[in-house]
Amino acid sequence: MAKRSFRIALVAVLASLLLLFAVAGWFVHRALEYPDERHPGRGAEVEVEIRTGMSFPAIARVLSERGVISKPSWFRVYGMYRGVTTNVKSGKYVLHDNQTPRQVLDVLLAGVKDKTVKVTLPEGKNMLEYFGWLEQAGVAKASALEALARDRDFLQQHGIAGDTVEGYLFPETYDFRVGEKPARVLERLIDQHRTVWNEIARTHAKDLARTKERMKWSDRDVLVMSSIVEKEAVAASEQPRIAQVFINRLSSPSFQPKRLETDPTIRYGCMVPVQKSAACQGWDPAGRLFTAQLRDKDNPYNTYEHEGLPPGPICNPGRGAIEAVMNADGSGYFYFVSKNDGTHVFSKTFAEHTKNVEKYQK
Repeated sequence: MAKRSFRIALVAVLASLLLLFAVAGWFVHRALEYPDERHPGRGAEVEVEIRTGMSFPAIARVLSERGVISKPSWFRVYGMYRGVTTNVKSGKYVLHDNQTPRQVLDVLLAGVKDKTVKVTLPEGKNMLEYFGWLEQAGVAKASALEALARDRDFLQQHGIAGDTVEGYLFPETYDFRVGEKPARVLERLIDQHRTVWNEIARTHAKDLARTKERMKWSDRDVLVMSSIVEKEAVAASEQPRIAQVFINRLSSPSFQPKRLETDPTIRYGCMVPVQKSAACQGWDPAGRLFTAQLRDKDNPYNTYEHEGLPPGPICNPGRGAIEAVMNADGSGYFYFVSKNDGTHVFSKTFAEHTKNVEKYQK
């Protein structure tokens, strides 16, 4: 009787072991198959955001809730088996509802490939124009860029003396990441300006030193004049001569009062500064300048009313305009007027200038 009971117990134990091994084998088989089992779906795109700091269990739960994977606990085990549960990169992913767990995890480990866009920022435009184009391209919000461009702490951190980053955003073609941080956008433009400025300053070291000494200018003053030359000169070949005209007006004892009398400075003062004069507030930026703007003493950028340089740059100049100010052509002209073909006629006396205005403008 005892032997029979023992045999029955042994059979029961063996059966239990066989069942246990069978179940374990089934689980091992399913676990080995799981990574390559496609999730039932039609291949539809599913957007999933993996936020910074999310735990792997939370990631598995989000993927399951979004219909990308089944069995989130198995996905967790699979991630642990591969030893990558802390290697998932944050970002916004576009997955598909019929991928395998292996494919899903591989995508999360590779990370989101940044979408970039090429933006050309031309010479002679002001910062608000740049910010508008950058927003249109999806790089960053214009309002956020402008707020930072006027932020005194940001300006101080980047060694910019003035109220804005105007003049320090180098015009060039850039590849920007869509949705980039505003600070990073401005820093790239400022860094490029610094790089080009330093290169030009080294190349024209003697000319720059001579100009600064003669005019009692700082580097910023040179940049301000460069921005005016950039706005006035249509043909690049005329930049050194136009630079010399303005330098002559400010430095020659015979030219009084020492006013630059250039329209672009007035326009800038009416468009970009936060605080605008009454005459500027009632003016259409797309229209022409009237007597109210030309005689507006409350506009600090009005170079018809105020002598010397305006308070700051009026646009973002390119390499040519900066080089032109450092190496003006040495001519003795004080005036120029457009010939309406992209070039100008220059004169040394006001009488000659008046004749040229009559000929080309009236």
